Amino acid sequence: MIIGSHVAMKAPDMLAGSAKEAHSYGANAMMIFTGAPQNTRRKDISEMNIEEGKRLLELYGIDHVIGHAPYIINLGNTVKPEKLPFGISFMQDELKRADALGIEAISFHPGAHLKQGPEKALLQIAQSLDKVISPNQKVSIAIETMAGKGTEVGINFEQLAYIFDHCQNNNKLSVTMDTCHMSDAGYDIKNDFDGVLNEFDHVVGLDRLSVIHLNDSKNERGSHKDRHDDIGFGTIGFDALNYVAHHPQLELVPKIMETPYVKKDENDKKGIAPFKEEIDMLREQKFDPDMKAKLIKEN
Repeated sequence: MIIGSHVAMKAPDMLAGSAKEAHSYGANAMMIFTGAPQNTRRKDISEMNIEEGKRLLELYGIDHVIGHAPYIINLGNTVKPEKLPFGISFMQDELKRADALGIEAISFHPGAHLKQGPEKALLQIAQSLDKVISPNQKVSIAIETMAGKGTEVGINFEQLAYIFDHCQNNNKLSVTMDTCHMSDAGYDIKNDFDGVLNEFDHVVGLDRLSVIHLNDSKNERGSHKDRHDDIGFGTIGFDALNYVAHHPQLELVPKIMETPYVKKDENDKKGIAPFKEEIDMLREQKFDPDMKAKLIKEN
């Protein structure tokens, strides 16, 4: 099982610090943002401590590094076309950073149509990605399945297939499946994941799948709300997510958790990372309903 979580990449340690954090969770994969997910300010590649980071990744046996583009890039914005050149330019630079960091796939929220209709946005996203993509890039742009909050696009497999079909350089594209997002979008991850996977294979193609974001959901299926929960504590449940994690058809696909930190109380702003405990539960294939209580007690 290839399993890990989102980890921080902060100065001064940068990539080396990310490797150390992932190792502390017992992970063999990890996901990083190249900077804060809410903005587009980024350090120069020379400041990312890449050589030491890669040395530690090899030492720790962390063989898969996934990236994530910032949330605020919206290549589907047809309302303000003057913003599109910056989005394309930023993503071009982001792919260079990803290749330098050794990122194999970068999860990418496709954007929102801003009440202009999904097809208009999807076409602009596909055409923009053609401009973003370089023939020499190594990293795959892994378009993420979205929950359908607001005017998000990428909320079903047909919309993802539309982007692939209208992007000439689609050999550089792949898909990130987010279990929380798909459940919130209406797919039955809890009771019929095999059916969901079969539908994805027919509409998009299983060979296009490069990342799974393994998250539980705080909301019922079809809610379109996108609120992650810790593994086994949400509406999808441990058994279904454990099934995804160990699915024989997904053995080579990295599973990355973006589950919320456990809070001691309402005044606890930082919280406690649950990733080591979640990885342990998935490796043992046994849910611990007291996991959160134990984390709070031990910290």
